[in-house]
Order: sequence, then C-alpha cells, then structure tokens
Amino acid sequence: MTRMGVTRNRFWNLVFLWLLPVVTTSNSSKRHEFFDVMFNEEYDPRIPPIHKGEPVLNTIQLYILGIDSISDSTMDFKMSFFLRQRWYDYRLAYAGRFNFSKVELDTRVMNSVWIPDLYVKNEKKSEIHAVTVPNKLMHLYPDGQVVYSMRVTGTYSCQMYLQKYPLDQQTCSIQMESYGYSTETLKFQWNDVPLMTQPNLTLPQFDIGHVTDHTCDITYNNGNSTVTFTCLGIDIEMSRNYGYYIIQVYVPSFLIVCLSWVSFWLNVDAVPARISLGLLTVLTMTTQSSGARATLPRVSYIKAIDVWMATCLLFVFAALIEFSVVNVKSRVQQRRSASLKELPLLLHNKAEDNNDKPLMERTSRMEARRVDKLSRVLFPSVFFCFNLIYWTVYILWTPDDQEH
Repeated sequence: MTRMGVTRNRFWNLVFLWLLPVVTTSNSSKRHEFFDVMFNEEYDPRIPPIHKGEPVLNTIQLYILGIDSISDSTMDFKMSFFLRQRWYDYRLAYAGRFNFSKVELDTRVMNSVWIPDLYVKNEKKSEIHAVTVPNKLMHLYPDGQVVYSMRVTGTYSCQMYLQKYPLDQQTCSIQMESYGYSTETLKFQWNDVPLMTQPNLTLPQFDIGHVTDHTCDITYNNGNSTVTFTCLGIDIEMSRNYGYYIIQVYVPSFLIVCLSWVSFWLNVDAVPARISLGLLTVLTMTTQSSGARATLPRVSYIKAIDVWMATCLLFVFAALIEFSVVNVKSRVQQRRSASLKELPLLLHNKAEDNNDKPLMERTSRMEARRVDKLSRVLFPSVFFCFNLIYWTVYILWTPDDQEH
C-alpha cells in the first residue's frame, strides 16, 4: 500500500470517530424523546387500553423448556416454560412520530406499561427467574403492539387417576386466567401455534402424547350478579413408562410366587425345609408389597399394583397352607397308631390293628403325595389364568373418570 493510501484510510477513520459521538448522541436523544413522549403524564399504566369499547385481546403462547418431575404422592408436576403474551396498546403507537422498527424496554421500564393480570390457576408454587436480571422481555412496535415474555418455573397441581397404576395414562393441565378483569375488559386467545417444546424433550417416567388447547372461561356468582373471567387451558397427555415396574416389581414378585411352588416337589417329611420356604416367601412378598406402595398417595380405590401384590401374596400364603394340609394328612395315621397302642385291648385285637397299621399309614401318605401332585398343576394353571386376565383388563380398560 502506498503512502497516499495509508493517509486516506487514516483520514476516513478520523472522520468516522468524529461522527460516531454525533450519531450515538442523536440516537440516544431520540430514545430519550421517545420515553418522554410515550410515557408522559397522560399515559396511566393502571388503566387497561380499551379501544372503541372493545376488550383488550391478549394472545398467548407457551414454549416448554422442560418438565422436571411428576409426583404421584403429591399429585403435581414441575415445569419450566416461556410465557409469551401479545396485545395492542393504542396509546403506545408511535408510527409516524419515530422511525424505530421496535423499541426494546429494560426491565426497570416495564413497570411503566400496562400488563394483563394473568395468573396460573392450578399453580402451587412458582417463580420468575432473576439471574442475572429478571428474565423478562418487552418490545414495543410502531402500531402499538406489545410483546411480553417471561421465563417461569413452577409446581402445578395435576389430578391423577391411579386405578391402572403403573399401567396408567395421566393428563396434566395448565390453566391461565385473568384474576381481576372480566371478559368485558380483557380476553385471552391462543396463538396460531399455542404450544412449542424444547427439541428432544423427554421424561424419565412418562412419554408425552397429544397436547390439546381449549378455552375455559368461568363464571363466578358474586351474590347479586355473575362475572365471567377469561381463561385458557392446555392439556398434556402422558403415558407412564412401566418398564421400571416390570423389572423392579412384577418380575421379582412373579419369581417369588414360583419359588413358593418348590415346596410341592419336596418330600412330605422335609418339614423344616418346607416351613422355612413358605415363611420366607410370605415375608418377602409382604415386604415388597409395602415398598411398592410407599410412594403412592393413600387413595380409597384399588390400584392395579394392589391387585397384583395381593394376588401374589395370596398365592404364596396358599402354598404355605397347602403344606399344612399335606403335613396333617401324612401324620394323622401316626397319631392314631400311637393312641391305639395305649388302649387296653385284647391281644388278638392288637394283632389285627398292627397288621392294618402299615396299610393305613401307606394310604395316608399316598393322599398327602396326591395333594402335592395336584398342587403342582393347579397352582401354576390358576396363576397363568390370573396373569392372562390381569394384563388384558388393565391394558385395555379405561377408567370412567378418564373417559371423555
């Protein structure tokens, strides 16, 4: 580059640096003028921008960032989302007066603008994020359109029906309503795309299904009159992933029931082994049943897991009772023989009794073995039929409370 070219570049750089403060000052002064003109004493943020007698129309959209947890015991779920609102405030229209394509407001200025009094009806606890500043956004457009967005994380109630637990499907809702303004002043409507979700949004225990939006305007009776408030709702269908319960609950309990049938193949005289096996399976089944229901609410109706656990406990208990019957049958003749020896009978009667004793003892032991052989077939067959009915009913059945 020649000396002349270097000199020319330095000249234009000096010109740019000289004009930059002028441009910046001009832009800054215009923004000062904008706020002085738009937020003057005539603008009152306490008054809703009703224009020509029509209520303010607030358009709403949700962008779900994540659903962190769904609790069966407390019947609620935790969710983070962007709440986006859009309405028109004719008092803030600046087309023709300022040439800004849009004006982005600082969070400290947002309090100077009227905002709809939207609240989440089924909220238990929530917060607006404030790191490093309050996570809020507000843009003003030339035609008076106000775009308002905030990031919210909260815990929201979800009415759950657990008759099919853990093979159930739940529908959790978000209901947004105006707290103080009736439909004569403020109305809500969904955006053309009411709900958006974070890509690859997943839950550890549920699969997200259909999402439907609806209007839920509600009328309250104030005694002398009725007031209608605007309301929007969104329903999120979620199907529980029962793979965890298959591995941790159903398979172990199934194996425990099968283990209780081992006693049918043991000798009728193996009393300690059969008693130990029966008591072990009963106690193990009781402990597992208590653990499986520990995290569930104490509802008055019967759940699917209750039916399974109660039936498995009944089977292992029946196996223990079966051994008691077999043991009684195998020992009843021994007690009879012992008592006959003590009776003061004639010698030939004693001889007859002693001759019949082996035959009668063999008959009672054969009956005991016959009970064991019958149980080897009966118990697995009945348990197989129960499984067939159980899985068919709870997979296909829909509770009345969840029918639409």
